[in-house]
Amino acid sequence: MKPMFRGLLGAAIVAAGILSAPARPARAAEPPAKIALTGARVIPVAGPDLEGATILIEHGRITAVGADAKIPFDAMEIDCTGKVIMPGLIEPQSWRGLDVPNETLPVAPFLDVADAMDPSRLYFEDALRDGITTIHVIQADSTVIGGLSRAVRPIGLTPDEMAVAAGLALKMSISPRGGYDRMQQMATFRETFRELDEYTETIAEQKYEESLSKENKKVDVGPAEARQRGRKLLTDADHDDQHRNLMRLKRGDLIAWINVGSAMDVAPAVQLATEHGFFEKTVFALGSDTFKAIGELKKAGRPVILPEDLFHRERDSVTGEIRETFIPAKIHEAGLMFALQPNPNSSMAERYLTYQAALCVRHGIPRQTALEAITLNAAKMMGLGDRLGSIEAGKVANLTIYNGDPLDFNSWVEQVYIDGILAYDRSDDPRLEELLRLEGVAKEADEAKRQAAEEAKKESAPADGQNAEPKPTEESKPAESTSPAENARPRRGGGGGR
Repeated sequence: MKPMFRGLLGAAIVAAGILSAPARPARAAEPPAKIALTGARVIPVAGPDLEGATILIEHGRITAVGADAKIPFDAMEIDCTGKVIMPGLIEPQSWRGLDVPNETLPVAPFLDVADAMDPSRLYFEDALRDGITTIHVIQADSTVIGGLSRAVRPIGLTPDEMAVAAGLALKMSISPRGGYDRMQQMATFRETFRELDEYTETIAEQKYEESLSKENKKVDVGPAEARQRGRKLLTDADHDDQHRNLMRLKRGDLIAWINVGSAMDVAPAVQLATEHGFFEKTVFALGSDTFKAIGELKKAGRPVILPEDLFHRERDSVTGEIRETFIPAKIHEAGLMFALQPNPNSSMAERYLTYQAALCVRHGIPRQTALEAITLNAAKMMGLGDRLGSIEAGKVANLTIYNGDPLDFNSWVEQVYIDGILAYDRSDDPRLEELLRLEGVAKEADEAKRQAAEEAKKESAPADGQNAEPKPTEESKPAESTSPAENARPRRGGGGGR
């Protein structure tokens, strides 16, 4: 039995590789020197829509956009008439590309998500099929201080090959991790940063003393002054792995990506970021009821990531009625920049970023704001707004081509370009073709079952004149009661019935 099992397993692995290969080209491919996508309706996000426009791409960068863009004679021209082109979608945070979403240590700033990334996960292929060209891979929320995140493309064979920006943000969570309460969570923050200050003072003093010894000089100042002078001499190499990224965070080299899972977490998060000097480079990832602290969020003015479920529902303790709040509306009214994320746990269409944006438009949020929430805003939060998120000259050619308006749920992704490379083509997607074939087979089977059930029902029905109940004759009819009460009771089919 073992040889057969191994053979089947090997065949399954090979088949999976064959199916997924066309949708996941190697990152090593070089983009064509010059490409011209012509005749499309272009949604640049950075400005108004352009009809019948041309996008020129050279060596993976956009060089011109517009209806009057001049096409170089040596450009590969691709007719996109009837199509809609918009910037590649950006998923602002996700742990689904990791083999483990959380580490067991509460404080692990020395970690890097690259060490846990699995490029072979179907998650990346599905993201590409959905028009997502950039994913911010970051640890989940069961932590106090997590590791470094990175922005990646959903193509490539290794984490480094997929990387757009490595060492992007440091994950933190104000909401308690598993097994912690809020008091223990905040105490861990205080202890971590206190220990960091003590460690820094120690190595700063040592650094100053070393600098004097190289010049054959003696220490001529007290410990406090030596530490202050030594701080100016410190480099990243002087810090060990446990402290290096925390120092980079305080210095402003990293983004603080803070999970605030409830309304009561907002004030502590603002206080923490302010006290330790990284408030200006902070992004808040909100929970379902965090919008209730809208006053504090508005005062902070920091960008936010909205929860996967855009509706908050709670039961009124007095009336028992379910009250529903559309979270993006509250955030938009406060004037905050926000980014949307898909909801892969939903069996409905919320798993698509474009549907999330369409849901916002349906509830009164301007279309432009909704489009920015799935493209440009996430790029800005990651510090990549000058490279990604819109169709402008000088930006990376990450483009998604639809057969119709992207916010129309009847539209689908036809092609995806990443760095000017055709990374996905719906017409050459064996896995999708197989899924659609199986869906067709299932529909045919359901139809066959339905027809068989109807035939069986017809066969079991009594034929005309056979096994039918005899109609009552005049002689068999019961005598009518002369009782007034009986006469007043309505009879079935009689004039007294409704």
